[in-house]
Amino acid sequence: MAQISVYNLEGKEKETIEVPAAFIQTPWNSDLVHQALVTQQANSRNTVAHAKDRSEVRGGGRKPWKQKGTGRARHGSIRSPLWSGGGVTHGPLKDKIYARAINKKMAQKAVFSVLSKKYADKELFVVEGFGGITATTKNVRKALQSFMSGRESIGVIFAKEHAPLQRGVRNMPRTRTIAPTSLNIVDVLTPKKIIIEKDAVKEIIAHYAQVRAAA
Repeated sequence: MAQISVYNLEGKEKETIEVPAAFIQTPWNSDLVHQALVTQQANSRNTVAHAKDRSEVRGGGRKPWKQKGTGRARHGSIRSPLWSGGGVTHGPLKDKIYARAINKKMAQKAVFSVLSKKYADKELFVVEGFGGITATTKNVRKALQSFMSGRESIGVIFAKEHAPLQRGVRNMPRTRTIAPTSLNIVDVLTPKKIIIEKDAVKEIIAHYAQVRAAA
């Protein structure tokens, strides 16, 4: 187990809580983080580029001219790749699969490797006191003000009880919300700082086997 500080909305340390060591002490593994990142990006990729081959191009059903006697080169269809408007040879196809696979435990370890590094770099904060905040952009921005500086991007993880506060974050620039039971490498790696509500820490620990095993 390890100790992690809990801050109030004024940015002052209020108390410390005990969390599994894996939550903030998972060693940094750049190769694993890169593998998880590439896998997630590949699996979310939409294949839209598609070039029609000669069988997909409309028209060209009959031979443009007879085989012999015209003095011109022989052709069987105006949809040949040799013709303007014809099919494309070796073009991109929409049925190409870019998906990759990664072990579930490896993906989870990559996430907690990022969280641990952000904690070590003082870029991860556990915060308490969102109970009386209404779900408006103005109020949520004010509540997070103590942890925001300049134009840094921020990721906020609210507990399920305060999920409606996510609406107040949507209009804030460079800010995203992350569900405690849906942590992924892109959402935790992209923001400069991560703010986790105190109750959300419990939900993360209860949901992820990687952390529970280290408890």
